Amino acid sequence: DYLDLYRVHWWSDRYPIEETMRAMEDLVAAGKIRFIGVSNFTVEQMERAQRALTRERIVCNQVCYHLKARQIEYRVLPYCEQRGIAVVGYSPFGSGDFPSPRSRGGRVLAEIGAKYGKTPHQVALNFLTRRPSLFAIPKASRPEHVRENAEAVGWTLAPEDLAALDEVFPPPAREGSLPMI
Repeated sequence: DYLDLYRVHWWSDRYPIEETMRAMEDLVAAGKIRFIGVSNFTVEQMERAQRALTRERIVCNQVCYHLKARQIEYRVLPYCEQRGIAVVGYSPFGSGDFPSPRSRGGRVLAEIGAKYGKTPHQVALNFLTRRPSLFAIPKASRPEHVRENAEAVGWTLAPEDLAALDEVFPPPAREGSLPMI
């Protein structure tokens, strides 16, 4: 028995990352895990963790990513894309703060959704997963959520729709701390 992916979930100054990464490589060598990932790591933390690995490489970074929390687009996402590291966006609908239908953002999501016959959640999920290296893990507490989430892919937002979403949910203008839930 083995795990396909084992992630170091949080950076910790309490335990040297070099020891943790050596232990992860030992788990790969023992056949207990296949791949090493991290979660909530900044670029600097990923670089330090990768330097500690001698035989393996980091294959993914799981981070918070939703329309109101796009900080990863400034450095983390480009860094990962350049190195073939997958980005797994958790909480793609926020944490209880998905745009209200009455808000400007909610209205824009609904208008775009109407063009494609999609829900605001499907538009948001499509927008967030438009890059090939980015995957989202949306919550699905009911079977209809699973179906709705599945219909968020397989179609492409037009450039003017991307621009409208950027206008109401602007990408970061500068680096900021990574949001964590």
